[in-house]
Amino acid sequence: QVQLVESGGGLVQPGGSLTLSCAYSGFSRNFYGIGWFRQAPGRDREGVAAISKTDESTVYSDSVKGRFTISRDDSKNVAYLQMNNLRPEDTAKYSCAASTSIPGIAIKQVPWWDIWGQGTEVTVSS
Repeated sequence: QVQLVESGGGLVQPGGSLTLSCAYSGFSRNFYGIGWFRQAPGRDREGVAAISKTDESTVYSDSVKGRFTISRDDSKNVAYLQMNNLRPEDTAKYSCAASTSIPGIAIKQVPWWDIWGQGTEVTVSS
């Protein structure tokens, strides 16, 4: 059974840091990438970052570029999202997803990502 499980969310002050983890398991076939997405109340889900499974290339949204870093550890089947210099507007539910059908790591194409975790809440507030 394919499964993605996020952890690491919480409450952090502006300027602080958090690292989210996404443990993935049960893939009977290869997948193209792991992505992180977020959804704030009343807003659409948006892609934050993604990392390719094949060549470790990465992509970031403009809003997090330079502050967030995505990585993965294949020995542990875990992907990470290191978030630095957090801002109140980063407050959202963060979910990781895997792309198994369409090659690439296009984070703007949310429907291309077909396996999703349950998400973890991140709140940035003083």
